[in-house]
Amino acid sequence: MSHIIGSHIIDCHGHYTTTPPGVGAWRDAQKAAVEADPAHIGEKGQMLVSDDEIRDSIETNQLRLQRERGADLTIFSPRASWMAHHIGNEHTSLFWSQHQNELIRRVCDLYPENFAPVCQLPQSPGVGIESSVAELERCIDEMGFVGCNVNPDPSGGFWTGPPLWDRYWWPLWEKMCELDVPGMIHVSAACNDNFFTTGSHYLGADTTAFMQALSSGFMADFPNLRWIIPHGGGAVPYHWGRFKGMAQDKGWDFEGLLDHVWFDTCVYHQPGIDLLLDVVPTKNVLFASEMVGAVRGIDPESGDYYDDTKIYVDNSSLDEEAKRQVFSENTKKVFPRLDAGG
Repeated sequence: MSHIIGSHIIDCHGHYTTTPPGVGAWRDAQKAAVEADPAHIGEKGQMLVSDDEIRDSIETNQLRLQRERGADLTIFSPRASWMAHHIGNEHTSLFWSQHQNELIRRVCDLYPENFAPVCQLPQSPGVGIESSVAELERCIDEMGFVGCNVNPDPSGGFWTGPPLWDRYWWPLWEKMCELDVPGMIHVSAACNDNFFTTGSHYLGADTTAFMQALSSGFMADFPNLRWIIPHGGGAVPYHWGRFKGMAQDKGWDFEGLLDHVWFDTCVYHQPGIDLLLDVVPTKNVLFASEMVGAVRGIDPESGDYYDDTKIYVDNSSLDEEAKRQVFSENTKKVFPRLDAGG
């Protein structure tokens, strides 16, 4: 993975949304079993997916778009909406997460110059965080992953669990600091009909995670803890003055939080990216596209794909040095295991 060090455009947010049929078939069988018996444990078993199927799914989708759009490396994780921690029980999530992470490792082994692995964790409502800590250790120490995704709401839109500052989460934050890996704070599918998964639930959760960190100040206890808040940070850049003003009124450490939090560029129009890059300090922005993700069509006004976010950064008012920071240098600092070879 030595080519990772020299990559000059790194997409920090990509998901395996184009998995071969065997992945969905394994999951469907697992879901059917727990629907019949919520206490069903089952076993990990085998997920029947060939290397050729992986190649076909990647080369015609993520790899093709990566090359067409001019990126060099994608930090790659399992499909976020499929994490679905609310389904089944702790065994359901554990076996599913292990399979998903091993699949990501296979993609990265087949294309080590193009993809670097990030894992999902086997979070389940009402279950301790210990199994997530163990899976994080397995992925980092044994499989060479460079980071993880953390679901702040495993209940799927009902927010029944403890907030991110609660001591429930502390063993995970401690392990992330020990392993020197960041976490993308990324929810999964909403099973609450009040929320649309990739619209209101995703963006609301991004905003909620930032607010939980800001209002609690807990990240000061973890000097090396690093979060990426995806989808441009939800409402945070748009309401920067609101958050900064509340912090000023209440004595919260707004500037200190920016030592721990980064925002990606998964914002799908030029004015949105311009706002993000104008409001948020350049050092806190990481290039990302989410492709292949929630928005896949062409903007009729520009003629470009909505999720071709490199175009927006290229067309922004940032100077070349600032663009270099956004496209690669900031991401290398947030993901130091990239330079270590993954």
